[in-house]
Amino acid sequence: MHRDPPETRPRDPQEAGPRDPQDTRPAPQAAVVVIGYNDAAHVADAVRSALGQGAAVGEVVAVDDRSTDGSGELLDRLAAEDPRLRVVRREANSGGCGSPRNTGIDAVTMPYVMFLDSDDVLPPGAVDALLRAATGARAEVASGLCVRRELPSGRDQPWQASLYTAHTVLTRPSQRPRLVHDTLCVNKLYRTAFLREHGIRFPEGRFLYEDFVFTARVLAAAPRIALVPQRVYVWHVRRSAEHLSLSLDRDRIDNWKARTKACALVYDILLGAGQKELARAARAKFLDHEVRMYARELGLRDADYRRAWWTHTRAYLARYDAADWELNPTAPGRLIARVVMESADPVDLPRLKELAARPARLLPPYARTPDGTPVWSADLPQVALTPFLTRPTGVLPLALDAELRPRARDSRLLLRLHDLYGRVAEAAPREAELEWRSRDDGRVTRRTVTGLTPCGAGIWSAEVPVDLAALGAGTWDPRLTVRFADGEERDVTAHARAGAGRLRRRAVPDARHGLLLVQPYATHSGALALRVATGVRGALTVVLGRLRRLLH
Repeated sequence: MHRDPPETRPRDPQEAGPRDPQDTRPAPQAAVVVIGYNDAAHVADAVRSALGQGAAVGEVVAVDDRSTDGSGELLDRLAAEDPRLRVVRREANSGGCGSPRNTGIDAVTMPYVMFLDSDDVLPPGAVDALLRAATGARAEVASGLCVRRELPSGRDQPWQASLYTAHTVLTRPSQRPRLVHDTLCVNKLYRTAFLREHGIRFPEGRFLYEDFVFTARVLAAAPRIALVPQRVYVWHVRRSAEHLSLSLDRDRIDNWKARTKACALVYDILLGAGQKELARAARAKFLDHEVRMYARELGLRDADYRRAWWTHTRAYLARYDAADWELNPTAPGRLIARVVMESADPVDLPRLKELAARPARLLPPYARTPDGTPVWSADLPQVALTPFLTRPTGVLPLALDAELRPRARDSRLLLRLHDLYGRVAEAAPREAELEWRSRDDGRVTRRTVTGLTPCGAGIWSAEVPVDLAALGAGTWDPRLTVRFADGEERDVTAHARAGAGRLRRRAVPDARHGLLLVQPYATHSGALALRVATGVRGALTVVLGRLRRLLH
């Protein structure tokens, strides 16, 4: 049964009645809106993480979007244990996240509000950190660091970390145009009256990427913003879930169309509010983030999807004006977009995939016109690469190939660095530094430095020893830094050399573990990565897992 919310005007702490002078607890000022649909497995953890924030949280409004899996009953039991929890049931399922959040905005009574999804959690102290920042700076919005936690591995990846390196107060959003990159609504605390006074709402119904539009509306209202370096939100990424979250379900063209629709609305909202600098930054963000992410995955899609993506992207990019293209013309996303615009059909997808990687890699061939102008290819000479001739070596999209040769005693990583229109030769590469980073727990190995030597026209090579037994079981990424005689250096990821059995699984005898099962492979972006299983038991687990996948 739907529960009518009480009086929804946010309470002003200064209007509250007299408090017991012995009561030293801070007055509750924040509400947390938890939204969920058929997520009984996780919603209790989300609600408890909100209630566990302490006295600063005066209410938790759990908006159930007409669940059928018992979520509502579970929330009722939790509400019976803590009077701060209030359950609001929507009359009909909305099909999205925006409508339940709007219901929450209407229901809260606290001066400040933040949002929490049913499958995520707030880390301890999150609300306190944001509330201190907001009240101390008299800010309408306080924002902190979100981490994406890959499950079940538990590996954390900070989201837009460069925005949250120190406590910062911005009198207006245009002071930090990169704010448009943080499209999340959940790592922020908002003054409730600010949202209501400006009529800031989420798109209703089944609207993917509703937080893009909400965030644009917030920025368009030019709030005073406080940034804090603390972790304030843990975003759980469950790629093995039966039903992927809306943002992770990218294998249908409708997802891309929904994303471009949201990005177009963001631009229109910001431009319509006179926030020209932020609107321009939003278009740049589309190239640097959206175009690169989806281009990196094109090789995973079928031919129909690729053609539809290419056609739709060309139509969307046709809206860009000359100023949009002139800013940083060698940025990988812009270069990918220029190739898309200049070809009516999908072309050079393997090369575009590598360019979309982070850091970017521009693989050969390095074509030139008869007059020597660097160009994308002989088939697309209109995509000129002239700016590469003047960019610092440390930001060039260098291509470095890698091949792992596992052996019982002397495993090696073979590296080949390619010249890029003479710029690498000009800078004179001297050495490559290698470290391995574990995807499972973030461990980093001791760095190994090896000299680079010329081995033909426009190629430098190195052989780096690899102690596979010391790496141990897990998945590993090689991280490389190329250093030059002129003092420049460039962090790179290695392109996985394929063919001739280079990426096949090998069993290697080992004195420490008895046996190592070593599988070099290419990631979705074409980079080399490595899986290692130790001992007979570890190898057997891999083989059985492979058999299960084949059977299913």
